[in-house]
Amino acid sequence: MTESPKPDFEGLRARHPEVFDRPLSARLATPTMMIAAFSVFVFGLIDLEFSPSRFFSGLHQLGWIALMMIPPDPGSSLPVYLVALGETLSIALLGTTLAAVFALPVSLLAARNIVPSSIFRFPVRRFLDSIRGVDTLIWALVWINVVGLGPFAGVLAIAVADFGAFGKLFSEAIEAADRKQVEGIRASGGNALHEIRFGLMPQVLPVIAGQVLYFIESNTRSATIIGIVGAGGIGLQLAEQIRVLEWQKVSFLILMILVAVAAIDWISSKLRFAIIGRRAVV
Repeated sequence: MTESPKPDFEGLRARHPEVFDRPLSARLATPTMMIAAFSVFVFGLIDLEFSPSRFFSGLHQLGWIALMMIPPDPGSSLPVYLVALGETLSIALLGTTLAAVFALPVSLLAARNIVPSSIFRFPVRRFLDSIRGVDTLIWALVWINVVGLGPFAGVLAIAVADFGAFGKLFSEAIEAADRKQVEGIRASGGNALHEIRFGLMPQVLPVIAGQVLYFIESNTRSATIIGIVGAGGIGLQLAEQIRVLEWQKVSFLILMILVAVAAIDWISSKLRFAIIGRRAVV
């Protein structure tokens, strides 16, 4: 058998000196970053007073609470809990829908292929960043002080928080759209509005619909959390039962939330596949 020719390392070194003779700073960059990350991790454990003994001693308390949750029992409050669950689902659905409706036109202004000038596009993007940078729970606390306790504050909190997220996601979907369809509309004599309506929207609407469906599922959990701070829904009931140590009712409420989220996930997945299938046929 003939031996395979040996690689010409000297020739490779001569042609690609940047690979073989990397500067010292480049060779030390990765280990320096790893050491820095590990140092920050250790500092965080010390600064936050992480204690393994406290953690393992707390497991005993956690086990006692888990035993107290069995069996789940709503008592005589099942009708109240069903109304509260419906309120939570309504908060998630209405808040997400409002956010999507208002974010779609703003996302057009944030898309590079719609507004080429960065002078006009930059403030829109930074505005969306500032809205998105505040968590839903913080918006809930703000709106509770503005409009008072109740589900209306929860709807506004989810709508405002998702407005920033949708603005970014929708604008990225618009920028990723195929330009050939837009150019075809322009070649046939269409104006800028025709390009958006018939060239861009048919491409991005299935993507947008899938994102909205996912956010409805996610916001069901968010609506539960903001309900704890007074925005209504099943989260308020959950906080009250934890406060009075009614652990069987707490476990029943958690099961209701899990079933609701699983059902919404199943429905939204079916809708997403239906939308994708219709898009493929078109």
